[in-house]
Amino acid sequence: MHVYRNLLPGDAAPWFTARSTTRADHQFDTAGGRYIALCFFASAADASGKAAIDAALAHADLFDDVRASFFGISIDPEDETQGRVTARMPGFRFFWDFDGQISRLYGALPRDAVSASEKALRRIWVVLDPTLRVMKVVRFTQDRRDANEFVDYLRSLPPPSRFAGFEVQAPILVLPHVFDPEFCAKLMTLHETHGAKETGFMCDVDGRTVERYDHGYKRRTDHFIEDQDIIRQIQLRFIRAVLPELRKVYQFKASRMERYLVGCYRAEDGGHFVPHRDNTNKGTAHRCFAASVNLNADFDGGEVRFPEYGPRGFKPLPGEAVVFSCSLLHAVSKVTRGGRYAFLPFLYDEDGAKVREANKTFVDEGADKLQTR
Repeated sequence: MHVYRNLLPGDAAPWFTARSTTRADHQFDTAGGRYIALCFFASAADASGKAAIDAALAHADLFDDVRASFFGISIDPEDETQGRVTARMPGFRFFWDFDGQISRLYGALPRDAVSASEKALRRIWVVLDPTLRVMKVVRFTQDRRDANEFVDYLRSLPPPSRFAGFEVQAPILVLPHVFDPEFCAKLMTLHETHGAKETGFMCDVDGRTVERYDHGYKRRTDHFIEDQDIIRQIQLRFIRAVLPELRKVYQFKASRMERYLVGCYRAEDGGHFVPHRDNTNKGTAHRCFAASVNLNADFDGGEVRFPEYGPRGFKPLPGEAVVFSCSLLHAVSKVTRGGRYAFLPFLYDEDGAKVREANKTFVDEGADKLQTR
């Protein structure tokens, strides 16, 4: 007898990285911030599969990538080679699940299925909330009323920012007076006079963490602080103003800081950082909390956002820190005037230090420099 995973409302949706109609390595965990409709239709050559896709396309107004997004999951290679399904932006994308990995995670294929061609396929719709938790699972029916049930349910939902019935504050700390004005000015001067360079982002490729550059993903210049006296001043300020709050609010005892980095998002560069998480590969798995300490206020845009909890952006005052779990989806909106300077470290503990040490062999030299300095 086949055993399936049965997702229930409230379950955390499984994360995965897979090839899609829009990306070679689409990280599903970055899709948060809107309702997500997953359609496990099997094949567009199948009458039931095609009917499900057509039903979603007939209600395209639902899927604008603001309120909701549609992801179809195909296990049929000919859907790609024959061009049966394609992305339609905004709102419609398809994952190629030819090995059945995604379908097993969501219970469309049995856990013991050895291939995506397994006959015991269950065709299902799965609706996720903006934090990527399961809201509803609908099984396909022979009379195809499942599509109507799915559409009616989506239309009944409140705006994504009120998915819980009211607006939910992102679980972050906002801490004034971490740095004083003079220290903020000193750090900005370091960036401007002691050398800054553009940096990329870390990702896993063939089992190794490497640094990659993509201006559509991130654009920022960074100065890595080498002056040990300034590093010690930073540590003392965090010990005084940040660590006690981390212990009080999250019962977390931070003992390590990764990278002493002053970054700048400039309007002239289109400085920004798209939604991402800070601990999703081997080179970053040890990171527990991120801090973003603004050093100036004379800029527009450049707000820190947490899409899973609504569209609101945060622009801390100079010297003020936003501290948050590295697991939270977050982004920096495009700077439209001036430049936003910020001190951007990661905090972790002794258990994290063991994870970091264990994963060193998987980190490329270039990425290691980005990580450790």
